[in-house]
Amino acid sequence: MFLGEFQHSLDAKGRIILPSKIRSELESGLVITRAPDGCLWVMARADFYAWADRLRERARMGDPRWRDVLRFIFSGAHEDRPDRQGRISVPEHLREHAGLEREVTIAGADDRIEVWKRERWEERRAAAAARMGEDLGDLGF
Repeated sequence: MFLGEFQHSLDAKGRIILPSKIRSELESGLVITRAPDGCLWVMARADFYAWADRLRERARMGDPRWRDVLRFIFSGAHEDRPDRQGRISVPEHLREHAGLEREVTIAGADDRIEVWKRERWEERRAAAAARMGEDLGDLGF
């Protein structure tokens, strides 16, 4: 499970240093892909492939929306492995999707981490905080 929020910078070569707390869970390989919220999802390679199997099953049911989801996720996906310094490369097409320029936030999101342009993350987090009471009430908390 990925937890926490970390502030990092994208270097001139499009790399991000992963927080040490996260790095060990991704050492054997990872997949970075587009997320519908304007951020990037980073998952352990094995977790991504298990998740992809579930997506493919839905797409086989004939719903064209699921085929679009597969196209969106797989066409943007990039496999990587942290280097000795814990850096991962973020290809240009993924940086563009998430609006990444320099300052990024890495946020734990259960089975994945999310990489956000820092300003976009601050806006999203503020909006979520404003809704939190109502949303938790709807969930019975």
